[in-house]
Amino acid sequence: MTYLANPGRYDQMTYRRCGKSGLKLPAISLGLWHNFGGVDIYENYRAIITTAFDHGITHFDLANNYGPPPGSAEENFGLLMKRDFASYRDELIISSKAGYLMWPGPYGEWGSKKYLVASLDQSLKRMGLDYVDIFYHHRPDPDTPLEETMAALDLIVRQGKALYVGLSNYQAEEADRAIKILNDLGTPCLIHQPKYSMFERWAEGGLLDVLEREGVGCIPFSPLAQGLLTNKYLHGIPADSRAAKPEGFLQENQVTPEVIEKIKQLNTIALERGQTLAQMALAWLLKDPRVTSVLIGASKVPQLLDSLACLENLSFSDDELERIITIL
Repeated sequence: MTYLANPGRYDQMTYRRCGKSGLKLPAISLGLWHNFGGVDIYENYRAIITTAFDHGITHFDLANNYGPPPGSAEENFGLLMKRDFASYRDELIISSKAGYLMWPGPYGEWGSKKYLVASLDQSLKRMGLDYVDIFYHHRPDPDTPLEETMAALDLIVRQGKALYVGLSNYQAEEADRAIKILNDLGTPCLIHQPKYSMFERWAEGGLLDVLEREGVGCIPFSPLAQGLLTNKYLHGIPADSRAAKPEGFLQENQVTPEVIEKIKQLNTIALERGQTLAQMALAWLLKDPRVTSVLIGASKVPQLLDSLACLENLSFSDDELERIITIL
C-alpha cells in the first residue's frame, strides 16, 4: 500500500534551532541503532518510521554499523526511502556516522581520511542517497591527528556528500579542539551526540558549556539509559529485557538494588507529574535549552507514541528538580 504522510504532521511537534545554524530539528528524533536491522521484521520497523514522520519526527539517525548485521539498518532505511519516502526527501534530516569497526583491515574503523570517505560512500550506496544531511565522526581516534579527521569531514561537505558535520562521544576538551579546527576550515560543527541521561551525566562536566559557547547543537543518545529509565525495571530484571541478554550493552550487574531504588523514587515523581518515568527522563533532558533534540529508540509503535507524549509537559518546578538531583 502506498504511504501517504499525515497532512497534520507538523502541528504537534516542537522544532528547535540547532546551535547557531539555520537548521531546526524536532525535539524528538528517531535513532535506528536497534530494531531496524536485517534480523528485524519489515512491517514493524516500517510502521515505526512512518508513524514517527506522521507525528513530525523529521530526523532519522543511522550509522554505518547499525544492524545487525552491520550495514543492514542503512539498507532497510534505503528500501523505505525508495518505496515510501522518495517524495518526502526534502522534508527529512538523515544522518549517518563512521568511527567504529565496519570492515576488516587497517582502514575499516577509527578516524583516517581513507576510512571516513570510504565509509560514507558505502552508506550513501546502501541508502540510495546522493547526500546525507549530517555526517558524524562516531568516536575520537587516539592515533590519527585530529586535524586529519576534521579535514576529512570538511572534504566530505565540499564534495557535496553531506550538508553538515557533527561529532559523537567526544569529551569536552577534544570536542573544543575539533570544533575550533572545523571553524578554521570553514565547515563549522553543527551538532554533538553524547551519551547523556539522568544516570549518565558526564556531558554536564564541561561539554555542554563548550557547545553553548561555540554555538553547537546537542542531541543526547541513550536518554533512557538502555531502558533503565522506564517502568521495565521497577521490580527487578524481566526475562525479555536488555539486561537479561549477556551480549547486550546493559549488563545484569548494572541493575543493582540501589539503582532499582532510584528508579522507584524517580517513578514516584513522574507519576505525580502525570508522566511515565520514560516521559519524565526525556523531558528532564529537554528542559535544558542547550539540548536541541533527544534521540530515542523504539521497538514498537506504542513505545514511540509514549515517548512523544513527553512533549506535553517539559517544565519542572524547583522542588521537582531538587528532589530529582537528590535521588541521582
